[in-house]
Amino acid sequence: MKGNKAIAQAAINAGLQCYFGYPITPQNEIGEFMSDEMPKLGRTYISAESELAAVNMLIGAASTGTLAMTSSSSCAIALMQEAISAMATAEIPGVIISVMRAGPGLGNITPSQGDYFQATKGGGNGDYRTIVLAPATINEAVELTYKTFYLAFKYRNPAMLLADGMIGQMMEPVELKPFDLKIPDSSSWEANGVGEGSDKRPFRKLVSLHMQGDDLIVLNAKMQHKYHQIQENEVMYEEFMTDDADILITAFGTVARVAKSVVLKARKQGIKAGLFRPITLWPFPSKQLKSCATSKKAILDIELNEGQMMLDVKAAIDGVCPVELIAKLGGAIIKEGEILNKLVEISKNSPLKEGAKC
Repeated sequence: MKGNKAIAQAAINAGLQCYFGYPITPQNEIGEFMSDEMPKLGRTYISAESELAAVNMLIGAASTGTLAMTSSSSCAIALMQEAISAMATAEIPGVIISVMRAGPGLGNITPSQGDYFQATKGGGNGDYRTIVLAPATINEAVELTYKTFYLAFKYRNPAMLLADGMIGQMMEPVELKPFDLKIPDSSSWEANGVGEGSDKRPFRKLVSLHMQGDDLIVLNAKMQHKYHQIQENEVMYEEFMTDDADILITAFGTVARVAKSVVLKARKQGIKAGLFRPITLWPFPSKQLKSCATSKKAILDIELNEGQMMLDVKAAIDGVCPVELIAKLGGAIIKEGEILNKLVEISKNSPLKEGAKC
């Protein structure tokens, strides 16, 4: 199954009721699939007039406790940043699928990982966070789509599935398991009408403007407490052959798949390499990476950008070992041979003796 269609089907399986989108490559098949399937199920599909309209429709629907989603790519996600910040502040659980293309600007439609900063740091204003999950396979994209809906509602926060363009466009076998996560109840906060008679409840408002007294100070403290809970409870990562590794590779998304095959080839050449793959890009698995890196000679970070994740890698390990980078920008793909050659170079030039710690 093609990645974009698998993600769309997973969202439908999760109980998606409203989809709002605006076309942009390389994620167009998501909207195309939704336009065909959602009406058949009696659910809402709207092709919005712009990305801004789509994300604000998402806010409107999700504020009623409805499972709602938008999808887009890179330069179009950039247009949604103000709304994502507002969504976080109003504690509205919207789901955003971002399938990355090459940039900056309009760039081109080839795969990239250049939106790591955009997703994990955010382009909106204020001290907010977006939950970000990054799949490496289409099968995992299905599982993480499920997880994205669950986490968005669990924490009443925008949550994003961040997939590089290869995930969206490639085809591979996929198992569409039933959605088995229970979406947390939204009845205590959703703005779905005050009701009448004995069903009438107090008026509610979900807003991002807080002008009275210390309201915004109190809200920010509440949000930061929530983000701490997310960091403590929701970190996801994969370790591959790291226990006895001398050199640790860090990578996310499909690049990690290339790295994993290189680890096996390096081992055949006597180079003890291992892979640490963050699955949640935020919260970033900082504690787990530092623990893994403490006994390593070096880290080789591999990304389809100019080392955006590497800043989080360096911050996490706090200098326990040196970090080097292999980067490709503009839609170029990193090949196994490039990584393997760099591993050989690091293993030969490392100033540390066998088994020594940094």
